[in-house]
Amino acid sequence: MNIPCKVSVIVPAFNRVAYIERTIESVLRQTHPLVELIVVDDGSTDGTRETLERYANRGQLTLLTHPNHANRGQSASINLGLKHITGDYLCILDSDDCFAPNKLEVQLRYLEAHPEIGLLYSNGHAIDQNDQILYEIHPADHQEHNDRDRLLMDCYFLLPQNAMVRRSVIDRTGRFEEGFRSAQDHDMLLRIAEITRCAYIPEHLFFYRRHGDSISTRQQELRWRTGFEILRRAATRYPYRSSTVRKRRAVLHFRMGQVHWQTGQRWRAPLHLLMAGILDPVRGFAVLTGRERVR
Repeated sequence: MNIPCKVSVIVPAFNRVAYIERTIESVLRQTHPLVELIVVDDGSTDGTRETLERYANRGQLTLLTHPNHANRGQSASINLGLKHITGDYLCILDSDDCFAPNKLEVQLRYLEAHPEIGLLYSNGHAIDQNDQILYEIHPADHQEHNDRDRLLMDCYFLLPQNAMVRRSVIDRTGRFEEGFRSAQDHDMLLRIAEITRCAYIPEHLFFYRRHGDSISTRQQELRWRTGFEILRRAATRYPYRSSTVRKRRAVLHFRMGQVHWQTGQRWRAPLHLLMAGILDPVRGFAVLTGRERVR
């Protein structure tokens, strides 16, 4: 189906030589033909850049780098890509994940038919390093209620991989926060949800790779620490319920306590766990008694 709208796809890449070809091919093989692929190499040293240069030399993508080939982080890399996009719609894809072949076509068709929606996301599958499916990202009964307080409490969908956003929305929200080396997706999702409506479709349109070297495994402490600043900014920027802000702060303290305990810094864990219980005693009691299962 030939839909006359260009989609820009940004891939921030850092040391992903084992997966980057599968990621790039998943974009090049889309059923929607009008795709602009921009890859930002974030100072890779493992052969990723050389792989990307082969695609760039064939005219299959635009390859960008930071000055002096520096490693600036994912947010800075996405922002560099945003300076060069020309599409009306934007997708961001992590350099070890993949799109299903019809991902862009399906999401673009929906957004063209629903001009009131600024961001659309879908279902997908988590996969291992060998592309074997591990689990479904969203349950069968998942729905999007456009509840901003819920999104503040839990970053329950991904801006990379599964979302398509109108460029006009990104123009209003501004760029990704480059001071955040983790959790920048939650910060941007909140800013988007505060100004536009989001929608969900149940089709499985992306593959989210889980492996031992993924950012979600290596940087848990940084993610939760950054979460406190994201929460502070969100509460200043938008009228979230005070109870939501308090409960989110409790979650952040609990997660920090978990990380300290699991990484052998057990002397740092009790204060965070105590704060979590004080801020949200009902949920704290449910966790202690086993009525709520901790992930």
